[in-house]
Amino acid sequence: MIEHLLPAAVRSRAVYGAEFDGAPLFPEEAAAVAKAVAKRRAEYAAGRACARAALAGLGIAPGPIPRDPDRGAPVWPAGVVGSITHCDGYRAAAVARTSDVHTLGIDAEPHGPLPEGVLKVVTATDAEAAALERLGEEAPEIHWDRLLFSAKETVYKAWYPFHRKMLGFEEAELLFTRDPDAPDRGGYTARLLIPGPLLAEGIGPDIFTGRWTTRNGLVATAIVVPHETAAPGA
Repeated sequence: MIEHLLPAAVRSRAVYGAEFDGAPLFPEEAAAVAKAVAKRRAEYAAGRACARAALAGLGIAPGPIPRDPDRGAPVWPAGVVGSITHCDGYRAAAVARTSDVHTLGIDAEPHGPLPEGVLKVVTATDAEAAALERLGEEAPEIHWDRLLFSAKETVYKAWYPFHRKMLGFEEAELLFTRDPDAPDRGGYTARLLIPGPLLAEGIGPDIFTGRWTTRNGLVATAIVVPHETAAPGA
């Protein structure tokens, strides 16, 4: 599912169900979730297994993928960027070399409405709210509130490695488009509402762009910021 949203330079691995939930962990990974509940440990193990499988696609041997001590984000091998996501029934990871991709973020969620009250927290601007209302009338089969939540998760995952601090839901405005030939997928743009460079100084556009899809009871979203010097088609 997530693989359909990613360019050729990105390697990914995804599984449905609990296929990887019992995957072995390296000692430092196991220590990070030793006190977690069983469900969290299983999701963590499956996410790391997906990540190692994706890294193998880059020719990188299996090794530990520890957690960032501040926010818990994965710490990737040198020269690699990546992202992991998991929700009920789905686990996935995506990775790329920094020579091809500056940063990326992926997310998957159950394709259902957000809990009551959460949309107000997620929505940043009046334009965002108006666009969601219009899209809800045009395509009520899509849970746009859940799609917005998922897409904002990808913005944070792509943004965090450069700034290493929180990015609130209210600090990015997202607007969606639909593929006229395939109503279950489309794109989105994310405009940051905070001062400063989007990524590192001198790097990147002013707006993130991403892709989304809904299928198999899930919604998936992905942002990939290609390296400006990468080969065409990367």
